[in-house]
Amino acid sequence: MISVTRRYWFPAAHVLRSRALSEEENVSLYGKCANPNGHGHNYGLEVSVAGERDPRTGWIVPPETLDAIVRSRVLDRFDHRLLNEDPLFHDLVPSAENIAIVVYRELAAPLAKAGGGRLVRVAVIETPRNRFDYEETS
Repeated sequence: MISVTRRYWFPAAHVLRSRALSEEENVSLYGKCANPNGHGHNYGLEVSVAGERDPRTGWIVPPETLDAIVRSRVLDRFDHRLLNEDPLFHDLVPSAENIAIVVYRELAAPLAKAGGGRLVRVAVIETPRNRFDYEETS
């Protein structure tokens, strides 16, 4: 089995705060990241797909197919947006961990339907020091 990883970038903002917590609890837990005005990142996104390569093309998935799915399901939706306002984060704090999980869930079925391998990992790079990987184990 072989895998391919493609890298993407999108600028977006978020506020780290939970609807289940009081203002004081949010500030205590998330500090300056709980600021209601939000703050932004130039997120890196890595999408890894594994499968058998097509003997004719040598590819697991045509790059333009992967790019189109990522663009329509994630990049166009999150680019220059406040993630807290997206329905996908209605009940979730848009932490980088949760962004990775949400992106994985948004991409898994369309990639499987496209027949170009299976999604094995999504990584969100929030800062030069923070990277968050999500992969389902079953």
